[in-house]
Amino acid sequence: MENFSFMLITSLLLCSFTEISTALDAISQSQSISDNTSLVSKDDFFELGFFSPGNSKNTYLGIWYKKIPVKTVVWVANRIKPINDSSGVLSFSATTGNFQILSHQNKTVVWSTNSTRRAQNPALQLLNNGNLVLRDDLDENKNNYLWQSFDYPCDTLLPGMKLGWDLKTGLNRRLSAWKSPDDPAPGNLTWEMMLHAYPEPVMWNGTREFLRSGPWNGIQYSGKPTKALPLLKYSFMSNENEVYLEIVLVNEFVIGRMILNQTNFHRQSLIWSEKDKNWTLYAAFPRDQCDTYNLCGGNGYCSLSNSPVCRCLDKHFRPKLLGNWRSGNWSHGCERKRAEKYCQNNDGFAKYEGLKLPDTTHTWVDNNMTLKECRTKCLSNCSCTAYANTDVRDGGKGCAIWFGDLLDFKQIPGGGQDLYVRVSASELGGKGGKWKIGVVIVSAVVVILAMLLVYYFCCNKRRNFQDNNEKLDKGDEDQEDLELPLFDLPTLAAATDNFSLDNKLGEGGFGPVYRGRLIDGREIAVKRLSRSSGQGLKELKNEVILIAKLQHRNLVRLLGCCIAGEERLLIYEFMPNKSLDFFIFDETRGKLLDWSKRFNIICGIARGLLYLHQDSRLRIIHRDLKASNVLLDSEMNPKISDFGLARSCGGDETEGNTRRVVGTYGYMAPEYAIEGQFSVKSDVFSFGILLLEIVSGKRSKGFYHMKHNLSLIGNAWRMWSEGRPLELMDECIGNDSRTVSEVLRCIHIGLLCVQQRPEDRPTMSSVVQMLGSESALPEPAQPGFVTSEKNPHNQYFASSAQELPSVNEVTITLLQAR
Repeated sequence: MENFSFMLITSLLLCSFTEISTALDAISQSQSISDNTSLVSKDDFFELGFFSPGNSKNTYLGIWYKKIPVKTVVWVANRIKPINDSSGVLSFSATTGNFQILSHQNKTVVWSTNSTRRAQNPALQLLNNGNLVLRDDLDENKNNYLWQSFDYPCDTLLPGMKLGWDLKTGLNRRLSAWKSPDDPAPGNLTWEMMLHAYPEPVMWNGTREFLRSGPWNGIQYSGKPTKALPLLKYSFMSNENEVYLEIVLVNEFVIGRMILNQTNFHRQSLIWSEKDKNWTLYAAFPRDQCDTYNLCGGNGYCSLSNSPVCRCLDKHFRPKLLGNWRSGNWSHGCERKRAEKYCQNNDGFAKYEGLKLPDTTHTWVDNNMTLKECRTKCLSNCSCTAYANTDVRDGGKGCAIWFGDLLDFKQIPGGGQDLYVRVSASELGGKGGKWKIGVVIVSAVVVILAMLLVYYFCCNKRRNFQDNNEKLDKGDEDQEDLELPLFDLPTLAAATDNFSLDNKLGEGGFGPVYRGRLIDGREIAVKRLSRSSGQGLKELKNEVILIAKLQHRNLVRLLGCCIAGEERLLIYEFMPNKSLDFFIFDETRGKLLDWSKRFNIICGIARGLLYLHQDSRLRIIHRDLKASNVLLDSEMNPKISDFGLARSCGGDETEGNTRRVVGTYGYMAPEYAIEGQFSVKSDVFSFGILLLEIVSGKRSKGFYHMKHNLSLIGNAWRMWSEGRPLELMDECIGNDSRTVSEVLRCIHIGLLCVQQRPEDRPTMSSVVQMLGSESALPEPAQPGFVTSEKNPHNQYFASSAQELPSVNEVTITLLQAR
């Protein structure tokens, strides 16, 4: 009896040991996982199975640490579609060739591996690093995965997991926090790699940029303190195939992870403490107030050692709205103290040390340049505002240059990078400019003469300014019989409630536009020249002179102007439906524009351009036609606006050449953007872009077809060439036969307008005729700017005679190299 008992106990122990030692780390097509079974990785480090989080009664398939007593889930398969009972089963589907989760209660598929490639002998395996992979057992290369969970992270970044892009497939591996401890569904807090020319990871709160780490500097992200973390660090990779970051554990015996926490809106680095049997917070981001995105506005930096924490870049900048700064609202940022513009032969740079580099959305990068070459490149372009090394190792190398206002940078005590900010010679003074040695020994006579010359210049400038004011105020003969009403500043201030932010309609390259109501009840739109605007009195006068002489139902009506002291204002008729881009690029508002309204807008813009090119007293080339410059009245009739950059041509003149290229990237014709040659055909090109935008509902600027590396024009051309042009059509547009016919015709006309060679493009009179008839159209040739606009600045650097466009989304200005 005793022998029998001993044998029985031994058998049970052997069976138990065999069961433990043969725990599955993979299942084949004939096996499954249900509520009471699981997969365990080879070294018992991770486990996969069904679970219910927190107090929830829903069931999910997830992966958690096997060896850690505190159940810590690192990945969830069906986070969007939970199972409301314990009937879930993970099994193979012979129909799709994928493993899927099936809810037996209602027989529905709630999740699948979703691989497009089929395996001859499929297996689903849980690896030691926590990666769940689908592979073919017959494939000799065991790392050739058909699908892997690391490509679809949830709220946790594990060592070996990539946060970033697979550029070949267009896969964006991004993290999203759990909604709550009881609900693993994606929350508002996300973290992803932004594909700028100078890539950087960014955290988002919904659609609002929340935090950024700064770009990679060869050692770490520039927003991190210099002191390296001894246990957890980053690595970064950027090549033609991938752009991503990883976390690396320095000690292989340490267990660590990084998570997004929706509860406190932090990104947390956690290390497992074997002593405390719990997770220890190792680092958190944001670390302090200065990590808040763009807290100090443009050209303002944040430093915890300051009180208040926001400051302007000293010496050269000042707060835009001093009252707001004193009250703790720094969002309007800073402007340059000097009124004169930089971009002179003797411009220089002010060096700022120990900074997290600014937002890299608008940058250009060359990793092979020296810092000296980077300085020269920045000086050669008037839109460049700052530069820095991309790699701080070995004394520094690589070049990144910024355009426009510098956003979201902070001071990092004992760390950060050097940033060189462009300033004019007058701002540098004698400290940083390249002054000749002889200037040190300047005679008193020369100093006195210089002072007299400056005094004479100032007096002459003041006299000219007064003369200009008197000409506009008095309405003398130099106004060329404009017969344009003049408004006084108090009247406009009263009409706009002293230019209240509540009345602000928007802001363009000229400056802000305000809604107002005159004493007689008329509603007006007041465009106010901004001091920091790239446009000035010349553009204002240009717009007054041109538009006052133009009268057409599809051109916005100018009611008057005002010049008082430093104020420059234009008064227009009020357009209640704002601009075209307000509708067509918004998924919800786009539905308000059916095809009949869109076609009416297209025809109206065409008639307005035809009037400018052919039927007006002056032959006008607009040079800045775009969706935001097409306003809509109460009946959705289009009116072309903003003539500050327009050019008039005399007689039969239809083209010209300029050293000052102006317009908006994404709408500019190739010959104009690259060579400065403009003509009526430049406007035709812009109209073609606008037409394709109206049809597709996609914005030309920033459009990027990941798979084919195409711009909006290139994508339209590809679809046309492959006989699939209707795939370009906005989903908001109906599909009746008449609509389809008109959409096809408009796409055809749009492609004719954006052809590479100006002589191939039709005139606006031909366009109007083509829109109004059903006659046969010629076949379009290769368009201009077919390739991706993902890094637009590189296209312009291809020409040594041309400078980069500014990053102002409203209007850009390019100057010929000196």
